[in-house]
Parts: sequence; C-alpha cells; structure tokens
Amino acid sequence: MNNKGILDTRHPFHLVDPSPWPLVASSGALAATTGGVMWFHSYSGGGFLCATGMLTILYVMATWWRDIIREGTFEGQHTEMVQIGLRSGMILFIVSEVMFFFAFFWAFFHSSVSPTPELGSVWPPIGIEPFNAWEIPFLNTVILLSSGATVTWSHHAIVAGDRKGAISGLVYTIILAITFTGFQVFEYQHATFTMSDCVYGSTFFMATGFHGFHVFIGTCFLAVCLIRLINHHFSREHHFGFEAAAWYWHFVDVVWLFLFVAVYWWGGP
Repeated sequence: MNNKGILDTRHPFHLVDPSPWPLVASSGALAATTGGVMWFHSYSGGGFLCATGMLTILYVMATWWRDIIREGTFEGQHTEMVQIGLRSGMILFIVSEVMFFFAFFWAFFHSSVSPTPELGSVWPPIGIEPFNAWEIPFLNTVILLSSGATVTWSHHAIVAGDRKGAISGLVYTIILAITFTGFQVFEYQHATFTMSDCVYGSTFFMATGFHGFHVFIGTCFLAVCLIRLINHHFSREHHFGFEAAAWYWHFVDVVWLFLFVAVYWWGGP
C-alpha cells in the first residue's frame, strides 16, 4: 500500500494530537499538593505554591476542555465508537465515586451500630445534638429530587428537539442546585458540633461535606452544559457531554437519599 492509501484509511477511533495539558495539569496538581502540605505546616512560600498550583489546574480545565469541545463538536472526532468509550469511562468514574461513599458509610455504620463506651454506648454519642431530619435535611431532599426531575426534563427536551424547554429545564436545575448548597451551608453554620467532636462529627461532616463538594462540581458541570446548549453545541444525536452531567447529577441524588436515610434519619435523634 502506498502512502496515499495509508493517509486515506478511515477508522471510527479518535487518535488525539500531542497535547501539553496532561503534563501541565500534573505539574499543577503536584504544586498544589506540595504547597498545601507546606502551608499546613507553616513553611514559607507554601501558600503561594498551593495557589499557583490551583490556578494552573483551573487554567488547564478551561483550555483542555476547550480543546475537547472543539474536537467533539466542530471537528466531528467523537464518533459512535468514541462515544461508547466515553460512556464507559464515565460509568467507571461514577463507580469509583460510589467506592468513596461506600467507605464513608462503612465508617459511619461501624461506629453507630455498636457504639463504644467512650461514646456512652449510645448513638448519637452523649453530648451531641444532631439535626432534625425533617427540617432542613428533608427540605434539601425535596430540592435535590426536584433538580433530578428538571435535568431529566432538559434531557428529554434535547432528544425531542425542544431547545427552549431544554434550556429552561437546565436553568431550573442549576437554581435548585445553588439553593441546595445554600441550605447546606446554613445548616453547617448552625451545627452544635464540629468535625473534631468524636467520631460522629468526623463521619457526619466527611460524608455530607464530600457530597456537598460533589454537588458543587455537578453544578459547575451543568453550568458548562447550559453555556454549550445556548451556543448550539448539542443535537438530538450528539449530546454526550450533557448525558455525562445528567448521570453525575443522578448519582449525587441517589447518594443524598442514602445520606438522608442513614445519617440524618436513622442516625439522628
């Protein structure tokens, strides 16, 4: 086969061009981690190094994902075969996140099912005033489940070609997500215990705080999808970026249900 024949060969896979972003992102992550450790131990320059690393990561997030959007949306590199790989990767990512929360729930139940004498042999431990599950936690449950419904509405609107409905559903989802985060912050501000108040405070703030971080990331994910939707990046057949955000958001919904039932209701007063 001559060179012309080789160049004319077509395949459904995306062979990415050489990119500096993996190396730059890794350097930024190393700087942020090293600087954070130095900062926590009061070493000179630690805060500056950590901030530099974080800014580098944010810069790479914008530029690297810009390149991916260009490749998938404008160059047509994300074929059906490539999208299968993207979907598999997103599923594996969500499974890895499930393992995170499995560990947190394991720690919670390990301490709550058989509380030690140091805790007063009761759960919640003596001296801890937990939140009433039927106040802010229940309100947040309604808000988050409603956001799951609105993101599904937006997805169905995209598939149906209803661009206005898709934008409306996504806007409502983002508003509900921000509202959820606001109530969560309000709840933390009025907590009568801290993360250092025995194992209850540690497991409570670790599990709910890590979930709150995922809500923040999911909100950013949906906001980027809204910008792309307004800029006509999604079509009926080609909208995996939105699908990934919706999958992630439903994962956040399900985790919150487990948190509400286990930590707030079962593990509460």
